[in-house]
Amino acid sequence: MGLAGGGTDVAPYSEIYGGTILNATITMYAFATIEPRSDGKIILNSVDKNEVYELPALKIMEVDDKLQLHKGIYNHIVRDYVGKPLSFELSTFVDAPPGSGLGTSSTLVVAILGAFAEWLRLPLGEYDLARLAYEIERIDLGMAGGKQDQYAATFGGVNFMEFNQDKVIVNPLRIHQKYLDELAHNLILYHTETSRLSSIIIERQSKNVADKNEKTIEAMHKLKEQAVMMKEALLTGDLDRIGEILDFGWQYKKNMAKGITNPFIDDIYETAIKNGATGGKISGAGGGGFMFFYCPKNTRTKVIKSLSKFGGQTKRYEFTNKGLSTWTI
Repeated sequence: MGLAGGGTDVAPYSEIYGGTILNATITMYAFATIEPRSDGKIILNSVDKNEVYELPALKIMEVDDKLQLHKGIYNHIVRDYVGKPLSFELSTFVDAPPGSGLGTSSTLVVAILGAFAEWLRLPLGEYDLARLAYEIERIDLGMAGGKQDQYAATFGGVNFMEFNQDKVIVNPLRIHQKYLDELAHNLILYHTETSRLSSIIIERQSKNVADKNEKTIEAMHKLKEQAVMMKEALLTGDLDRIGEILDFGWQYKKNMAKGITNPFIDDIYETAIKNGATGGKISGAGGGGFMFFYCPKNTRTKVIKSLSKFGGQTKRYEFTNKGLSTWTI
């Protein structure tokens, strides 16, 4: 869940100006299981998508639209670490729907990489795995996006992240549990029952920065300020400011690129505010998926009821410090 600074981790902004993000992991997961085989076959099974792909063990798989993340990761592992075909069955499941804005693709990549690292005993630390996940998604597969999701999924917890041209620094924040409990209670996560292709919005955002669009660049500067504001509010327990800080960021985020919001999203946001929320934002790049709203005191129930007319669903969650976990049975 990107709480502040979203978008400043995307090139070329992060390479020119440096990006700053504050995010937190929640109790929704991506799962990957590898079962070694001895029959010279590869089976890729996406359980939540109900997609199965079977083929002979090859050194390089042809990457197409069907399970491209699974194939891209396999190709990279074989090319850089193994050097020979592998025979196995890989099964995956993701709690959140695709296009939801909760970093589902990056979290799945981290989970699959973790499974391969566990199976093959690859000497990869947390920073190595997160960087590798980024390279596979953004470079090997050419998928537009930033860096925060890969690092968030790998490390877990509440993190203040800094992105520069050649490095990423993850600063874990020690937030009192009572503050996190209150934040989870007051911050409702609402699925609009719509999805979006984040790459289109991100490509527009990147082009705006490359073209030196002043409105976009100023908006992203303000979002970096928002990340610092959010960090201070969480560390000091000044939770009444959370909604105000979210709203501050949302007003600027809408200026980053066309498609981040639309009349439907604006209507949802305005309805939540009228019924007691003090601020919110859309999760991820924008355009659809999940939104979240800060509802102080006892306004939570009223806001949830007011949003029921839009046909979406409120998702229950908790914050978690758990990042990537792997094991062998």
